[in-house]
Amino acid sequence: MNASILVVGSVALDTVKTSAGSVADALGGSATYFSLAARRFADVSLVGVVGEDFPAEHRRLLKDRGIDVSGLETASGRTFRWSGRYGRDAGVAETLATHLNVFKTFRPKLSAAHRAAEVLFLANIDPELQSEVLAQMNGPKLVACDTMNYWISSKPKALKELLAKVDVFFANEEEAEQLADRPNPLQAAEAIASWGPSVVVIKKGEHGSLMRIGSRFYIFPPFPLPEIVDPTGAGDSFAGGFLGYLASCGVYDDVDHLKRAMAYGTVLASFNVQDFSMKNVQDLDRDRIDERFHDLVDRMSVPRADELLKSRALA
Repeated sequence: MNASILVVGSVALDTVKTSAGSVADALGGSATYFSLAARRFADVSLVGVVGEDFPAEHRRLLKDRGIDVSGLETASGRTFRWSGRYGRDAGVAETLATHLNVFKTFRPKLSAAHRAAEVLFLANIDPELQSEVLAQMNGPKLVACDTMNYWISSKPKALKELLAKVDVFFANEEEAEQLADRPNPLQAAEAIASWGPSVVVIKKGEHGSLMRIGSRFYIFPPFPLPEIVDPTGAGDSFAGGFLGYLASCGVYDDVDHLKRAMAYGTVLASFNVQDFSMKNVQDLDRDRIDERFHDLVDRMSVPRADELLKSRALA
C-alpha cells in the first residue's frame, strides 16, 4: 500500500525567460512542482498559501490531478511571485525580482490528516518554519528537506539544527559546498551527513547527481536531452520522483531502492525541463515515466566481466 506524502512549501506565479522563449505568471513554486511529480506514485497533500489573485484554474489543475489542496490557504493579498531568466548556462538562474507577498507571513498549520502522513517533504522555506512543521507531525517514517542559498547565508544555525532531525537532504552543488564550506561536492556531502541526514543527495544539473549513504557515494548521469526549455522547478520535480517512488514501495533505508529513487528523480526532472512551468509534467502517466526510467537504467548498466563471459558462453 502506498504511503501518504505531505509537502509544505511555496506555491507561486513565475515569470521566466530562457533561450527557448518566455512565460508570464505561470504556475510555479517548490510545493507545486514536487506535488505534480510525486502524485503518480502516492497520495500527496500540499500545504501552502496563495493570495486572492491566484487563478482558480491553477487550484483546479492541482485538484484534478488528485492532489489534496485542503491545506492550500488563501490569504488577503497577492500571491508569491518570482521572475528570472536563464542564459546559455541552463543551470544558473538570474533572479530579476522576488515578491514574497502573502508567503512572507506564512505560518503552516497542519490538520490531523496532514500530521499523520508517513513521508514529509519540507520544501524550500525558512528552516525555522520547516522545524515548526516537523514538530507538528506524528512521527513520519521519512523526513526530507531542501533549502537554498538565501537560508544558508541568513539562517545557517537553524538549518543545521533542522538537519539533525532529517533523513534525506537535497541540495544542488553550489548550495552544498556553501553550506558545508567545502571545495567539492564529495567533501560537502560528507560534512552534511555528519550533522544528521543518513542520505545526502547533491544535484549537479546537466552533469547528473550523486548520493551519499553511510560512507559510500553513488553517481548518476542525467537523462540525455537535445534541448532544455526551462530548468525552473527541476530540483523539486527530482525530489518528487525520488520520494514518490520510496513512498510507493514503503522502503526507505534499502540501498537498491534508494538507487532506483535517484533514477526516478532524474527522470521526473528530465520531463520537467522539456517545457515551461508544469506543462510537461502535469499530464504525465506512469507508463511514460517507467518507459524513460527503464531507458535510463539501460544506459547506465555496465555488465561485470563474469556476466559477459556467461552471455558469450550461452551464445
